[in-house]
Amino acid sequence: DFETKIMVKEDAPELLRQELSSRRWKPQLVALSGNTDCYQPIEKKKQLTRRCLEVFLEFRNPVVVITKNFLVTRDADILADLARYDCVGVTISVTTLDHKLSSLLEPRASRPARRLAAIKILAEAGVPVGYLQAPMIPGLTDAEAPAIGTAAAKAGASFSGYVALRLPFAVKSLFEDWLEQNYPEKKNKILSRVREIRGGKLNDPNFQSRMRGEGIYAEQMAKLFQLARKKSGIAERWPKLTTEHFRRPQKDQLSLF
Repeated sequence: DFETKIMVKEDAPELLRQELSSRRWKPQLVALSGNTDCYQPIEKKKQLTRRCLEVFLEFRNPVVVITKNFLVTRDADILADLARYDCVGVTISVTTLDHKLSSLLEPRASRPARRLAAIKILAEAGVPVGYLQAPMIPGLTDAEAPAIGTAAAKAGASFSGYVALRLPFAVKSLFEDWLEQNYPEKKNKILSRVREIRGGKLNDPNFQSRMRGEGIYAEQMAKLFQLARKKSGIAERWPKLTTEHFRRPQKDQLSLF
């Protein structure tokens, strides 16, 4: 039997408040989340991300949120309050517009239509929101750049970006097995394209190139994305966020009387 084990940082909001309260903390932009989606299904119950956002709002410390889940709209109220102080930007990851491919590739994440709906809801709430085509899979999803850009712009996205697929460590074998199971006829082509943008390998740990890749095909992917962004009228960069409103709330003082 396969047992799913989930590591939950139950005290994350308290630790965050402790860190921001310290005089050693220098107000700076914090990202949620570069490694693991902060709106996984368990967040609906635990509300750890929401409580962390409440802390960021309390201190008015800027934060960016990267997610592929519609659940982010639950916190539109807090995100809108952060936006009043230019302290938030939300990026919705859109890998593909193909419902079937999305369900195969990211079974626990929201489907494409729900992600676009999330962009619309947040934009209408006054939250700076954009999209990230990530991962852009050469030979499988890269050609969708124009359609994704158009759909995201229509939903209200105001900035955008992309990340080319890379396959570090065990991810390599998992992805190869996934291709064999779901797209055997495209497997060799896709892996060949990945190697083409990764210097002959399936992964590139180099900080300067790991997000975009290198080589002719990587340049073609970049040009396709840039053209899609330009035609959709979406800005290239994140909204300007600031730390000028940062504060450390004072604890209630005892009354003299």
